[in-house]
Amino acid sequence: MNIDDFKNIEMTPDEKLEAVFGLKKNMEENFVTLGHLLSEIKRNNLFKFKGYKTFKEFVENEYNFSGSFANKLVSNYNVFIYEFGVDEKTAKEIGLDKLNMIKPMLKEASQEEAIDWIRKAEEVPTAELREEIKEIRDLKKEQERTMKDVFVEQYFERMVTAFNCSKKELEYKLALFFQDSNLDEIKDAVREKQKRYEDVNN
Repeated sequence: MNIDDFKNIEMTPDEKLEAVFGLKKNMEENFVTLGHLLSEIKRNNLFKFKGYKTFKEFVENEYNFSGSFANKLVSNYNVFIYEFGVDEKTAKEIGLDKLNMIKPMLKEASQEEAIDWIRKAEEVPTAELREEIKEIRDLKKEQERTMKDVFVEQYFERMVTAFNCSKKELEYKLALFFQDSNLDEIKDAVREKQKRYEDVNN
């Protein structure tokens, strides 16, 4: 059954809850319809009919879905089908993995950019699409780096090399070093060094 099948028939809350069991047997084929049903269940609090207080508790106990996975199905339906009007056939052809990949890219995208991402997901192989998204994220992360970020990275690199340990181990060593220190004196010293650093770099 597809979304239209469910929209065209009247279903009781119990029938909607039961329908999920049948659909989950073939996830790749039914993930759009599952997203539609789970969206209704969540929005209308139908899980309370089964005595559950939260949607997360309901899907984990009744369907053996993780709460995060169920929310991804709901989110994909709401974003791609409801918000951007992608038809069910196209969504299935793109596939669940690709939809999950491009969804974060749509958050700050214009309507035109979002449509372009959806088109790419249809046409571009998964590995290539993943690589393009990674490159964009890395570039954005690099552009958002501040002088403070660079300073902190350089500090940790220097200290990790000096102590010949991992960053996690370095954090432990620093905690040992500072545990008996006078924190008021440290705060005063840090405040003074921070002022000098910012005066030079601003």
